[in-house]
Amino acid sequence: MRTQIVSIEDISASQADQWNRWACPDGKLISPYLRFEFAQTVARARPDSRVAIIEDGGETVGYFPHHTAHGGIVRPIGAPMSDYQGVIAKDPSRIAPERLARAAGGSALVFDNWHGPLRATGETRRQRCGSHVADIGADGAAFLEERRSAHKDHFKKTARRLRAATRDFGEVRVTLGDPDGRAFAALSEWKQAQYRDTGKLNVFGIDWVQSVLDELRQREGAEFSGLTAALWFGDRLAAVEFGLVGGDIYHSWFPAYDPELSRYSPGLLLLHGLFEQAPARGLTRIDLGRGGDHYKKYYASHSVPLADGRVLAPGIAAVGIRTWELAELAVARMPGKVGELPGRLRRRWSQVSAFQPRLGSRLASFAGSIVL
Repeated sequence: MRTQIVSIEDISASQADQWNRWACPDGKLISPYLRFEFAQTVARARPDSRVAIIEDGGETVGYFPHHTAHGGIVRPIGAPMSDYQGVIAKDPSRIAPERLARAAGGSALVFDNWHGPLRATGETRRQRCGSHVADIGADGAAFLEERRSAHKDHFKKTARRLRAATRDFGEVRVTLGDPDGRAFAALSEWKQAQYRDTGKLNVFGIDWVQSVLDELRQREGAEFSGLTAALWFGDRLAAVEFGLVGGDIYHSWFPAYDPELSRYSPGLLLLHGLFEQAPARGLTRIDLGRGGDHYKKYYASHSVPLADGRVLAPGIAAVGIRTWELAELAVARMPGKVGELPGRLRRRWSQVSAFQPRLGSRLASFAGSIVL
């Protein structure tokens, strides 16, 4: 096999079509994050974006959108903000990920949400998880009724909270679309307050992230776009979610709600409104993402296997990762928070490094986001 590294602008229209066909095995899109348009949108905001074109016998057999190696570490396009990552190919199992890392100039491939086979010949460490998907079909109300019959107690509690919100504020409604940007502005404000209060990295304060979200918002209504959903209690904005749309899939991405209204479970009420209205937009599947099993289990029809971890090839980055992991294992035996500290620092540094390719910005974000 031969791997060629190119810019997103070098991908021809016919190659983009091939890419999107492979992202839709049997004609069914796996995820909007695997579409060519997502990689293209991120690449417009991040100059370090590249595509590995994998060829075998002169024939293109796969594409791997990624960011150029920083410190010897290669990451999939948009990571860790992209909720699906991987090789887009007719048969991804033929492509060894450590070869991709070397071709991209690194010795480590670090991923968060890898989709598809990961048959590496080099050293691999990964954890498996799943993204929860609700197959709502053509009738969102019927889908909710079916789930209600299977989970009566959960839906009774949600109904009580809906009645309470209606009693206290008036009509409860969900709107899809945000032409004036008011709902998204509230979402940004709530998320940034949440990041400050919890000491987490302020993703919404990173320039390239804002550029990606702004472009997706401007495309709202297109076949591939962002979509803002808002929950209203009377005239009061209670919750907002910004998601990614591709084909017939809506992928939940950035949810937030007014913390003063938490007792009404506004996030769940917004989700119910999405289920009811999505089919009118041509959306028959809602991907709820990873985690949140305590409530997503009531709606998920199935889960899509994903993995997070790393693949190492010979090189300095691989040596550094191994050394840190050994130190982390050694310290983990110590009691209390001291034993947890190296793991927390590693995870935060990895996250910041993915979002901030420049060292100065990386150090500033790391110092400002860590809470010991």
